Amino acid sequence: MLLFFILGLLVHFVFFGSIFDIYFTSPLVHGMTPQFTPLPPPAKRLVLFVADGLRADALYEFDENGNPRAPFIRNIIMHEGSWGISHTRVPTESRPGHVALIAGFYEDVSAVAKGWKENPVGFDSLINESKYTWSWGSPDILTMFAKGVGGDHIYTYTYDAESEDFGAHDVTKLDTWVFDHVKEFFHAARNNQSLFSKVNEEKIVFFLHLLGIDTNGHAHRPTSREYKDNIKVVDDGIKEIVSILEHFYGNDGKTAFIFTSDHGMTDWGFHGAGHPSETLTPFVTWGAGIKYPQKVSAQKFDDAFLKEWKLENWKRQDIHQADVAPLMASLIGVPFPLNSVGILPIDYLNNTDLFRAESMFTNAMQILEQFKVKMTQKKEAILPFFFTPFKLLSESKQLNILRKARSYIKQRKYDEAVSLCKELIHLALKGLSYYHTYDRFFLGVSVVLGFVGWTSYASLLIIKSHSNLTRGVSKEVKKPSHLLACSFIAIGVLVAFFLLIQDCPWTYYVYCLLPIPIWYAVLREFRVIQDFVLSLLTFPLSQLVAYLFIFILGIEVLVLSFFYRYTLTAGLVAFACWPFITQLRTRAKSISLSWIFFSLLLAVFPLMPVVGRKPDIFLVMGAGSLVLLLSLCVVTSLLKRKDRFINEELLLHLFQMLSIVLSMYVVYTTHDSLLKKQGLPLFNQIISWITLASSFVLPLLSPTSLFERLFSILLSSMSAYLLLSTGYEALFPLVLSCLMFVWIQVEQETLRQPSVSYKQKVTSLQFTCSPDITQFRQLYLDDVRRAFFLVFFLVTAFFGTGNIASVNSFDLASVYCFLTVFSPFMMGALMMWKILIPFVLVMCAFEAVQLTTQLSSKSLFLMVLIISDIMALHFFFLVKDYGSWLDIGTSISHYVIVMSMTIVLVFLNGLAHLLTTKKLELCGKPKSHLI
Repeated sequence: MLLFFILGLLVHFVFFGSIFDIYFTSPLVHGMTPQFTPLPPPAKRLVLFVADGLRADALYEFDENGNPRAPFIRNIIMHEGSWGISHTRVPTESRPGHVALIAGFYEDVSAVAKGWKENPVGFDSLINESKYTWSWGSPDILTMFAKGVGGDHIYTYTYDAESEDFGAHDVTKLDTWVFDHVKEFFHAARNNQSLFSKVNEEKIVFFLHLLGIDTNGHAHRPTSREYKDNIKVVDDGIKEIVSILEHFYGNDGKTAFIFTSDHGMTDWGFHGAGHPSETLTPFVTWGAGIKYPQKVSAQKFDDAFLKEWKLENWKRQDIHQADVAPLMASLIGVPFPLNSVGILPIDYLNNTDLFRAESMFTNAMQILEQFKVKMTQKKEAILPFFFTPFKLLSESKQLNILRKARSYIKQRKYDEAVSLCKELIHLALKGLSYYHTYDRFFLGVSVVLGFVGWTSYASLLIIKSHSNLTRGVSKEVKKPSHLLACSFIAIGVLVAFFLLIQDCPWTYYVYCLLPIPIWYAVLREFRVIQDFVLSLLTFPLSQLVAYLFIFILGIEVLVLSFFYRYTLTAGLVAFACWPFITQLRTRAKSISLSWIFFSLLLAVFPLMPVVGRKPDIFLVMGAGSLVLLLSLCVVTSLLKRKDRFINEELLLHLFQMLSIVLSMYVVYTTHDSLLKKQGLPLFNQIISWITLASSFVLPLLSPTSLFERLFSILLSSMSAYLLLSTGYEALFPLVLSCLMFVWIQVEQETLRQPSVSYKQKVTSLQFTCSPDITQFRQLYLDDVRRAFFLVFFLVTAFFGTGNIASVNSFDLASVYCFLTVFSPFMMGALMMWKILIPFVLVMCAFEAVQLTTQLSSKSLFLMVLIISDIMALHFFFLVKDYGSWLDIGTSISHYVIVMSMTIVLVFLNGLAHLLTTKKLELCGKPKSHLI
């Protein structure tokens, strides 16, 4: 059975990874010829300002006094340049945002593995194509464009990574550091002949990365005074830098300026998904080669932004984020980045019609080069009779469009040439997408076959080993024929050969070959399948249909909860009504009342505000106080119930209560310190990490009696959870645990029937590492309900704490008791543990349910995995790469969350078993427990 779980874990890792191979492989191709406009560029130099984490509405709106929040930028919009909104794509993170701006293509998810910092794949960029580039800002961003680039034409100036501290007194220093060093640089250039000659070259770039706004947004949220004041700091800094540059170059009119952002930010200070607050960023450009402001009476946009920002009379020109790269390349006359998929926004260009047409032609040639290379690579990798070319852009059509466009330019029909070039670009981009997703259907079918096969095999294993459904039908044991084994081996060889001659990546072998042994294992059990079908035929048809309907309805409720959190409230209300349709209401009134009360109390949490609520430290303090009160009641009860209460046990309970008190102290004082902008106190940080570490050990010192061990786990979990809480979610594990304690007793009460003769009191049960397998019973239909209850409680454990089904469902303020300096992996790990703590509480209760109902943990857990896998398959079909970026990001998030939940369940099952059954002895002295 252990081998089965290991194989199951590997299979689920494959299913999890498949989404990235099917939907998110690297779009890059290599081997293209550089393309550049053969006319003199309008600018000698480009200055790129990127205000990290700046939302479009935050920049363009007016402040509380009716004044522009960024007066210098608004003056540019109204008197000197052009403006619009830059639409970013998922994932809305710093690295992919900057890659889109500077390299012109949208990052694949492989960059996650390196924290968005380094280059997992090599790519060309505007910085690489420039004569010289000087950049100032964050080490996370600047180094990725300099790393691996040949030559010595890129110069980076960065501050220490430790400066990115969310708890710092004033994080605007990250921006003032950049402005101060740029001023020092130009002052030094006047006295350094070598540097002076370099900065007076053509085709040079100055890149200023401004991280203060993003850091303030994470630390204080975008609606905060700190975030808004930081915008004013950036606006003043840009005004000063522009003045210094114009003075340095003698107002020669050869400098182009661009001000934009890599991504926005949600109201709760996070980014990564596709909400408009994350994907809408400002774009303002002025200087050499840029059109002056254009007054208009009507605009084509149907949103309310223009009126809110009082810019309805100034022409707004929206662009996609990748379009910025070809615009910058056109302005200073460098080759377009080789992998750019951006379309040159010629409406921003203030130049001759010839220059605009030639630039558009260059853009079309550059993207067409990528299409040709992509098509050639795919054609060479596929057998000729299997290859289906992209019919909309044949070789003859390419030549025809290029010939016509060149002819139009010679005839000075520039608008017609531009129109043809745009048509060619759109066709080439469609073709790139076609070849990039060429294998998607093939891989998708393979993964679905694996999914269905695995779920079928797990179901057969339950039916065969843990149920009575096949008993008394046919006991003849028949070995599978050699023909079946040989057939599957032959299929495997054929598939492997087919993949080999097409030079497919190794992951294709995994996805395509994995279903073969799985389905072989399924068909080997054909006698079980036959017996199962015969058993089902003995049931009334109406009863089977009713059970199937209830099962499907339960699955759909779980799926709907990812879209509508209040579905969980409806489910918990239905749970509260459950005793009324069973005999529980009359057989165990007090337990039934407790079940109804805590089910309804837990039902409130999915209705609470999602992440983004304001921190409420008093709710965290209230949760801690309730835990302390409950602890006193439990200790008093144990003292009365036991003839003698062992000193070590009493000390353990007191130590855990002290840990709760310390957690409350740390949360309160840390919150106060950060409000005063005094940073994270070192003492608080040390206590937080010690508390977190001890929460894994302390439960192992408690007695293994069911009630005491579960309560010890609750206390240790709560001490860590309080440190990670910012508001009402601190109450959630307490209410959830109370319901779990009642669930354990409810499930035991449901077994009081003729088929089960043995029943112990919950208080007398002991967790044990080696359970007596003779006490285990076979599965009944009611056990499917128990498995469904567990999955429902796990989903509630995720959404009940204010999370939403999105990858941006996090609040960085949760980790401020542990660290405030930006560290993506460490912060991510802490936030993941916060999510997992309620899961651990549910899984530990599940261990107790298995003990009280005399069920094999393997059988019940297999049913849980099957339900989870059906949900995962459901979301696999819902993943899409079309529509709004919010829809795309949400569909991806759903699949990632449910697959992560399934994989984590395997680990949590082992962790829960460890926490409930293992016992650490102090000083080597065994303890006796008198109950």
